[in-house]
Amino acid sequence: MKKLSILVTCGIFFISACTKPDKNSTEKPATDNTTAVATERHCAAMDVLNEQLKNDPALASRMAAIEANTNRIMQDKSLYRLLPDGSIMIPVIVNVLYRTTAQNVSAAQIQSQIDVLNRDYNGLNSEYSTVPTLFSSVKASVGVHFVLKSVVRKSTTVTTWSTNDAMKKSAQGGINPTTPDSVLNIWVVGAMSGGVIGYAQFPGGASATDGVVIAYNCFGNTGTAAAPFGLGRTATHEIGHWLNLRHIWGDATCGTDLVGDTPAHNAANYGCPSYPHLSTCSGTPVEMTMNYMDYTDDACMYMFTAGQKTRMLATFVSGGGRYGFAQ
Repeated sequence: MKKLSILVTCGIFFISACTKPDKNSTEKPATDNTTAVATERHCAAMDVLNEQLKNDPALASRMAAIEANTNRIMQDKSLYRLLPDGSIMIPVIVNVLYRTTAQNVSAAQIQSQIDVLNRDYNGLNSEYSTVPTLFSSVKASVGVHFVLKSVVRKSTTVTTWSTNDAMKKSAQGGINPTTPDSVLNIWVVGAMSGGVIGYAQFPGGASATDGVVIAYNCFGNTGTAAAPFGLGRTATHEIGHWLNLRHIWGDATCGTDLVGDTPAHNAANYGCPSYPHLSTCSGTPVEMTMNYMDYTDDACMYMFTAGQKTRMLATFVSGGGRYGFAQ
């Protein structure tokens, strides 16, 4: 198990992107009625973060302050007493941008995603009891609950969305976020460029673009949700980013996710790797391919760790970036 670096507050700014953003892509008018089903997970959270760091000179210092606060809380968990009881209720608004009837996801599909999140973040998913013995001592129920507040729908002619946050701006054909300081906004869209199926904004970013974006056929576990991302785990992964978790491989070869109880990974894992899957990083640890912050298929990711839980809950303490949700 890797240890947190004493340079943790600096390390967040030198992580490479997991997919390459299409800087020249623009939203295009509809030309067809089909959307390809992704076969590999591609999350653009780090790409978006790197672009935001370039465009907002103050973001780096805000994130450094959040990171310093997180590190302080990870060393002294008694600070959780600032939270009501260690349990957080997050209201959710789902913003649906649809071009086709299929993309206008049903109320049942939206509720299925809320249900998946409540299971995954509270150790109630059916796979939780199957976590390998090697990792059973660090698996964790996070204690975060989600409740659907409302659904906003808007018809669009956009056939492919880029990761430039246009879906979050009414002036660009999207839907503005609703009270993002105290409500989690999720945008459900059609296809995204570059094979991306979702992305999130990390704590510290601008409130006008805060939230999570997910492709309609990777959302929930019914309706248009399609394998291998048809069990609602894309939202589980992206909300992990929204709560300040990094990819488990640290977006670098044998990189760090800033968590002490996750093993070092060579790189992202795809599909459903056989257990045990050994890393060639120092000590050749068994990789935690079933962690929600890897890139494995929905059916093969099913746990967070105690260290990840601490990191996520730290966002709800004053100075953590999600404090508004704990009021």
